[in-house]
Amino acid sequence: MPYRRLPNTDNARIKALKTAIRKCSNTNFNEVVVSMKTLYRARLVIEKFERICDIYQQTFEIQIKANKSFQSQIKNIRMYLSHFIQVLHLSVIREEIKSENLSMYGLEESNMQVPDLTSNEMLLDWGNKIIKGEDKRIANGGVPIYNPTIAKVKVMYSIFKDGYYTQQIHQKATSRTQSDVVKFRSEIDEIILQLWQEVEDANVNLPTQERIEKNKEYGIIYYYRKGETIE
Repeated sequence: MPYRRLPNTDNARIKALKTAIRKCSNTNFNEVVVSMKTLYRARLVIEKFERICDIYQQTFEIQIKANKSFQSQIKNIRMYLSHFIQVLHLSVIREEIKSENLSMYGLEESNMQVPDLTSNEMLLDWGNKIIKGEDKRIANGGVPIYNPTIAKVKVMYSIFKDGYYTQQIHQKATSRTQSDVVKFRSEIDEIILQLWQEVEDANVNLPTQERIEKNKEYGIIYYYRKGETIE
């Protein structure tokens, strides 16, 4: 005998419930094998679940779209920061800037190497340090670094920083809506099981093949084990 198995995707869950509801709607009242209580509950939960899934999909798509732009912002700030730090180091090597000034940027132990800028958090941290360091050095009478100027770095940093926190908001929204979907799945699965059980109980005395075909009309999905055939 084949066995039934609950849907394993949200779209499949929605399809299973809609199939059962549609079958009940298109069947004479006296021939409907699902109780009115179960059918009413199924209609309520499918509407809510579809709405939750739609909200999750929308927030996820917004996050993906925003992330494409954010990746460009990451690339720009990493390039400008790296270039600025390299020019700063070269200026120290040429003795145009005193080596002790590196402490203003947090680079006193850098060994003339660009610090780790691989993560967004590192970019936030080092961008802030470099901007404050250059502003402080200039305020103390130092000659500004050019190509790139700190003004250009500030622009790229500001754009990146805004993008970073915007992306954090998108990620939290996506995570929250995804959590809503996950929490609601158990209720969806519960009503699917209840509905399927009522259908199978109603058709239990039918011949195997006829019973399976009747049950399938309500969206029940059956699987056959390897080598298994209908008796």
